[in-house]
Amino acid sequence: MLIGRNEEQRLLLSLLESDKSEFVAVYGRRRVGKTYLVREAFNYNFAFQHAGIQDATMKEQLEEFHHSLLLAGVKGSKKPRNWSQAFFMLGQHLAALPEGKKVVFIDELPWLDTPCSKFVTALDHFWNGWASARKDIVLVVCGSATSWIIDNIVMNYGGLHNRLTRQIYIEPFTLHECELYAQSKRLGMNRRNILETYMVMGGIPFYWDFLQKELSWAQNIDRMFFHKNGEMRREFNALYSSLFRHPQAYIDVVTALGTKKIGMTRTEIIEALGENNGGTLTKILTELEECDFIRSYTAIGKAKKETVYQLIDNFTLFYFKFMAGKDINDKNYWSSILKQPIYNTWSGLAFERVCFQHIDQIKKALGIAGVVSNVHSWTYRPKNKQETGVQIDMLIDRDDNVINLCEMKFAKDEYEITAAYDAEMRRKTRIFEGNTGTRKAVTIVMITSYGLVRNEWANDIQRQVVMDDLFEA
Repeated sequence: MLIGRNEEQRLLLSLLESDKSEFVAVYGRRRVGKTYLVREAFNYNFAFQHAGIQDATMKEQLEEFHHSLLLAGVKGSKKPRNWSQAFFMLGQHLAALPEGKKVVFIDELPWLDTPCSKFVTALDHFWNGWASARKDIVLVVCGSATSWIIDNIVMNYGGLHNRLTRQIYIEPFTLHECELYAQSKRLGMNRRNILETYMVMGGIPFYWDFLQKELSWAQNIDRMFFHKNGEMRREFNALYSSLFRHPQAYIDVVTALGTKKIGMTRTEIIEALGENNGGTLTKILTELEECDFIRSYTAIGKAKKETVYQLIDNFTLFYFKFMAGKDINDKNYWSSILKQPIYNTWSGLAFERVCFQHIDQIKKALGIAGVVSNVHSWTYRPKNKQETGVQIDMLIDRDDNVINLCEMKFAKDEYEITAAYDAEMRRKTRIFEGNTGTRKAVTIVMITSYGLVRNEWANDIQRQVVMDDLFEA
């Protein structure tokens, strides 16, 4: 059963009613559900479908393409020697079919573009020279190698420039969609279980499909990540290799970013890498952000050149914290640390990331969904030894002259504000107002699991957001 993706399904089905041929690119990170969405939306009815093979040669790719032609009903054809011949044969097959829309689905398209294959040139000619001149072709291309899709299809400035009629980026599931998924699989998880699982691996449907209803959420994490043959044990390298042709450069950047909770500027990244790779770094950062691995922000009062890049991918950060460079042989490791400080520290930071991934839900809970706003983080570094620095993880800077200073706390019960914490929040507010010179009203928002203990200091909190709010559609 297809969970969510309602708008994406509607767009794909609308292509069947179009009065012209359509060329749509569906892209997103590995395991996010691209192929499943396309197959379900079209009810598995394709005039032709094919999937590229990772790391195969041009000869091997053409042989498999020929096999797909045979399965589609092409009879007595010789194997194509190049991509020009392969697409000519595809055109002949489609032209011979009865009237009506003909959906062509080519999955894992980037892997077909082997060195010196002239694949993009042949695809360009197939679309521009034949398919676009008709009214009955729906060409759907898909791929996990997001950088290739963006460079060669979405942002192509050659023959395919402006030829793409639709593009659909598939985002990870939200907490709401993960809850629907957990219910459909009868996992027996409450919202806290779902939130904690999301903190580990984000909203990637394929990862959630590994969860077993016979096990608790913690037992599932142990089995998937820390058992010798766990499905997620070797996912890190496979993930980056599937997305990027030269994954090590991307891994180096996220590894550097993983050392700084609040993120790093471009200059700091270059210093951490030990080399200035100029335009290459710009490309890497852009593609990592397009794949939802990082976010970029410019703090209030800072120049564009001081943009900060922050690693926010749940699975990557979990891998760095608990798996990278560690030889953990305890298959019950995760269950054993749930009451230890290492878990408490990690869960607090992971909850903050989930909040950033659900900004729309937070704004809805605050009643400002229709207000234009920007989300920042803000840091004040002390100028002398007498001062203490300030770090504000989330600021919502609103066009209605209000700034929400958001404090995020993950707790097992209602969170209790103490006199000391109240004083710290007042100090943060005072330093922020003094150093930014803002004339907007600054209000404090507490984002917690279950709300606040009612006491004298809780009365100073203007607004609250709780875990249940993050599960809104």
